[in-house]
Formats: sequence, structure tokens, C-alpha cells
Amino acid sequence: MQTPIPDYLAEVLDKLRDDVSGATADYIPELANANPDQFALAITTATGGTYSAGDTNAEFSIQSISKPFAYAAAIMDRGLDRVIESIGVEPSGEAFNELSLDPETNRPKNPMINAGAIAAHGLLLGDKADPEERVARVLELFSRLAGRQLRIDDKVFQSELETADHNLAMAHMLKKYGILNDDPHEVVAGYTRQCSILVTVEDLSIMAATLANGGVQPRTRERILDADTARQVMSVMAVAGMYDGAGDWLTRVGIPAKSGVAGGLVGVLPDQVGIGAFSPRLDKHGNSQRARRAFEQLSKDMGMHLFAPSNGRLDVVDVKLETLKETFSLQGNVQFTAAAELLDLMEKSTAQNAVLLDVSGVYSFTDVARRMALEGLRRLRLDKRHVLLHDPWQVLADPHLGDGLYPENV
Repeated sequence: MQTPIPDYLAEVLDKLRDDVSGATADYIPELANANPDQFALAITTATGGTYSAGDTNAEFSIQSISKPFAYAAAIMDRGLDRVIESIGVEPSGEAFNELSLDPETNRPKNPMINAGAIAAHGLLLGDKADPEERVARVLELFSRLAGRQLRIDDKVFQSELETADHNLAMAHMLKKYGILNDDPHEVVAGYTRQCSILVTVEDLSIMAATLANGGVQPRTRERILDADTARQVMSVMAVAGMYDGAGDWLTRVGIPAKSGVAGGLVGVLPDQVGIGAFSPRLDKHGNSQRARRAFEQLSKDMGMHLFAPSNGRLDVVDVKLETLKETFSLQGNVQFTAAAELLDLMEKSTAQNAVLLDVSGVYSFTDVARRMALEGLRRLRLDKRHVLLHDPWQVLADPHLGDGLYPENV
């Protein structure tokens, strides 16, 4: 059988594809020329499974999505205390390009707005660091996070640098107040190169899943960030990642996120998943219109809100192969990650005759996890397997597999 998760993601895209509101970022010529119809979505679990749909091979510049990861690099290079001396962590309640400085300390209010991100880039490697080495630092880190070698789009870089007067003005202001110690033009050029790194939605989902994993890359299992740095980055994403819409986003969607003006959107749920989405048309806040709505749909369908109660119990998947029967066991409150792992295990099933799903240790299913489990059983039945279910507490409630058929209760 094939896992149905990409089919679900494709349904989300199809549901939103007719939304053509918003516009590409016309103040940057290279971004204004982007294909506005491209649309893609990817999810990577903390266990390393990646599922995607749409224009998954489309590369786009990372833009402001680089901010949380460059902030992580600054913390690793200089230490959190030194970074906080230069950059605050309070939501600004303002647009991404506002010069939001603390009236007492003159620090940018957070690293997610441009002023804070420019300051973060200026902290990389240390004062008076070589500008090219700073760029190499973020490119190397982002590539390790994504699990592949990334590259810079020079056309996007040149296009942005030609329209970087506002960022240059902010950098000079930061220099005046002692937040920047290096040449403002060099720092802004480096920051612009950082924003011009090309990624795909799958790259973003893997990078975010590394944060969700406390800094461990879910595929390579390399520890790239320490756990405290990952926690700091996710916390700031939660309160400030969506700019002047951050409060509304956190309460409604509940997924710490960061957007970019090329149309990318990245989100992270600790211990669960990293999410990447892409669609170039932007709303009034500078966030991708369709990517934003895709996140809203995922949160609704999958119970992904950060503050959704889980009764403190973890979900667990186990598999036991006997001669003719394979048993898949679930425990706890089953959410998307465990259901995705279950489907991966079902896809690899080598049982010759029967498969048994044992949910006797499950307290509850989220709606999407229930649908995923039943879809897995349905596809195994289509593969001519004898499908059995052990559900003494009826947590799957009416487990029909389509065509009026049900698994055999044992």
C-alpha cells in the first residue's frame, strides 16, 4: 500500500487553489516576476518522514524565513546573553520593515523584524568578522538543517540589493546606537545574500522539524542546535514570527511560524512536525495568502494547535511480526506523528495473510489520526490482506473502511 498522507495534502492544495487574492512582492523586481500559481505543501515528522504535494521541486528564495535560523546561529556563535544585549524578544505589533527599537535600550524589539535580523547577521562569528565568512556561515548551517547543499540566487540578491535603501537606513540607525559594530553596507549586503538562499517546501519542513526535534536533524540524526537554542528560536517564532498578525495567528492557528515575501511559510510543533508551504501571492501583512490558509486547514484537521490539551500522555507505535500475521499497536493520545509512523510501517508490511491493528492502549485519536489509521486498513484490505481490529473501548468509533465493509473485531 501507499501512504495516503500526500493525497490528503493534495486535497488541501486543491481546496485552496482557486484563491487568487493577494499579489507577488512587487517592490523587489525579481520576486514580482515569480509564477503566482505555484503552490506546494510539505510535512516532516520528528521521526524523519517527509510527505509533500504540489510544486515540491520549485525553488524560491528563503527571505525572512532565514531569520529564525540565522538567530540560532548568532546564539551559537555569541551566546544568548550577548545576543539579548543587542536584540529583544518582545512582539513589535508592527510590520516587518518597521524600525522598532526599544525606547530605553535602542535594541530592535525582536529578531523576526528586519532591524533585528540585520543585527543578528551582524553578530555572526564575532565583531569585525569577514562579511563573506558570515554568509558562508549561514549557508553551511542552512544546508545542514535541510540535509542537502543549498545555494544563493544571485539574481534575487542583486534585485533586492538595488532596492535595499530602507534596510540600509535601519542599519545606519543601528550603527548610530552601537547595536551594529561593523560597516552597515557590508552587513546589509550579507543579510541580503542570506535572504537569497534557495529552498523548497521540503527543505523548509526538514529545517523546521530539526527545531521540533530540539536541534537534532530528523534524517541524519546530527545534533545541529543545542536544545536550549531550539527552544529559544521556537519561542520567539511563536510571539513574533508573523509580525503584526502574530497574536491572531497564535490564538487561531497555534503553530509557531515564520513567513517570507517570496511566498514561503514555515511552521514548527515541538516533538511533532515541521511544515513548509509555498505560494507567491501575499496578503496585506506580507504573508503568503494560500500558504497561510493551508496552515489554518492543517491546524483544524490535525489538531495541531500548540496549546491543544493532550492530557500529558504520549502516543506510541509498535509492530510485531508473526508467521502469518502482523500486529500494529498504538498507545496514548494518537496524533498526526504517530499515525504517520503507523502508515509508514503498514506500507512496509510483509505479512503474508493478516494484519491486526491493536488500539486497546489508546486514549483518543485526533480526527485526522483516526482517518489515517482507517485509510491504512482500507488500503491493506485492497492489497488482499485479512484486516483485523482490536478496539475494546471503541476509540475508533464506527471504523468503516468504505463500501460498507468493516475490519474483523477480535
